[in-house]
Amino acid sequence: MDFLKLISLAWKALLRNKIRTFLTMLGIIIGVAAVITMVSIGEGSKQSIRSQLSSMGSNMITVRPFSNSTVGGGARLGSTGLQTLKTEDAVSIQSQAVNITYVSPAVSTRGQAINASLNWPTSLQGVSPSYLDIRDWALSSGVSFTDADVTSSAKVCLIGQTVIKNIFTDGQSPIGSTIRFNKIPFKVIGVLEMKGENTFGQDQDDIILAPYTTVQKRIMAINYIQNIYASAVDENSSAAATAEVTTILRANHQLKAGDEDDFSVRTQAELISTMSSTSQLLTVLLTAIAAISLLVGGIGIMNIMYVSVTERTREIGLRMAIGARGIDILLQFLTEAILISVTGGLLGVVLGISAAKLVTLLLQWPTLVSQSSVFLSFAICSITGVFFGFYPAQKASRLDPIDALRYE
Repeated sequence: MDFLKLISLAWKALLRNKIRTFLTMLGIIIGVAAVITMVSIGEGSKQSIRSQLSSMGSNMITVRPFSNSTVGGGARLGSTGLQTLKTEDAVSIQSQAVNITYVSPAVSTRGQAINASLNWPTSLQGVSPSYLDIRDWALSSGVSFTDADVTSSAKVCLIGQTVIKNIFTDGQSPIGSTIRFNKIPFKVIGVLEMKGENTFGQDQDDIILAPYTTVQKRIMAINYIQNIYASAVDENSSAAATAEVTTILRANHQLKAGDEDDFSVRTQAELISTMSSTSQLLTVLLTAIAAISLLVGGIGIMNIMYVSVTERTREIGLRMAIGARGIDILLQFLTEAILISVTGGLLGVVLGISAAKLVTLLLQWPTLVSQSSVFLSFAICSITGVFFGFYPAQKASRLDPIDALRYE
């Protein structure tokens, strides 16, 4: 039978019962749309996680103190109270590691930032000038503090946009102003560009940066550092840089071969991989749930095709009586099933892409419609039409013409 003639006959048969045909398609439409929307949300979240973590410094390596020691009651010691990291460790990493570009010691504390009668609870982070390069963080105005400021423990600082909004409410430029942090005066020499919230919902702009020696001596009264931030040459060098840092610190801390590290080294690549794998798992789960709609739609196609075969038994018998072969009957009913699934798939693709855009527009969730999800959903719905339409079509092709003509 001619292919175009086959499609024409199938369409005419389907259009005899427009409502029933549309309701049959509905399962496929919803299934395809749900799969595309769920995958789009998952891909969008992964892309958002990657971009947000990269904004924190895609090559950043973080070294923290670590200990398995416990205090009374079995409580593990907090990393901020450990004193295993020294400024000399950061100096050694900077001078010896070939896969490291920038290194910054870091200490941090919380307190009140005060400007005249206004105050705001915020975080004060003591770092070196290299910290801005590690975090890929530019200044919107002013200048950064220098190594000389670190050496002299100068009382200068850079402030984030959230702090400015809360203690400089009259619109004046904070550059050159003197603010206090827990009674210690700091001269504002620079304003940090806005970063916004990170992946964990923390406001990155609610911060003050100052030389780490100033925070150590004048605010916290400590001689150790809490963290070391470093930047690998590039993302591909993160693993090699981590190994170098580990080797250098073990040598500095005089740890023997069997001794456990008294520090931990983490990279952004590890965090990105962990967050992406979690997001991928959720995407697969949501997609699997959405794919159930496709299964239900396929069962609906099979059910309707069975009904159609029963209703058109006399028609099948008549066509066979005038020379139609079993393969012709099989192809006609199979074509009808495929047309239902393919047409439903096309409508589902349109609905899925529209739904993804609406999710972004109304809920402000990041979405990314990938070509692979559209192609895969459409391919699955086509296979569904063939799979669930074949058995009813085969049943129709095997009807006995005489019995079919006698069917009431």
